[in-house]
Amino acid sequence: MRLVIADTGPVNYLVLIGHIEILPALFERVTLPLAVKDELADQDTPAVIRNWIATLPEWIEIRLARALLTDAAIAELGAGETEAITLATELKADLLLMDDRRGVTVAVGRGLNVTGTMGLLARAANHGILNLAEAFEKLKRTNFRYRQETMDLLLEESQGKS
Repeated sequence: MRLVIADTGPVNYLVLIGHIEILPALFERVTLPLAVKDELADQDTPAVIRNWIATLPEWIEIRLARALLTDAAIAELGAGETEAITLATELKADLLLMDDRRGVTVAVGRGLNVTGTMGLLARAANHGILNLAEAFEKLKRTNFRYRQETMDLLLEESQGKS
């Protein structure tokens, strides 16, 4: 079984667009750092996400990093990104799920394998779990930040595999 650590962004958006079920379908289990759980449960988070995190599915494991990384690169990141990168490094995770651009840059610089919400949706589409064009349309209706070129490329690649 692969060790997958998730930051707040991908979980947040997958819940919002109704596709959180792709995570256990793709990975069986996903580990959330405690800081990510706290961000998902924050009162400013949409109710649908707070409700989801309050009734944690069996396939989610909550972990606390032993000692947070404190170098200059990671100091610029939020609590969720910091703990996700720390935990992924500490546990030698196979994959880190993260959307935050600065966080992704730091994680890749540390040798971590990273994919974000759009990559997860594309992977699920390639496994026949969902329709990528429909999932991207739902994602566009949220406050998710994306590059249209990236979305178009993933759609093109997905259609080429169908």
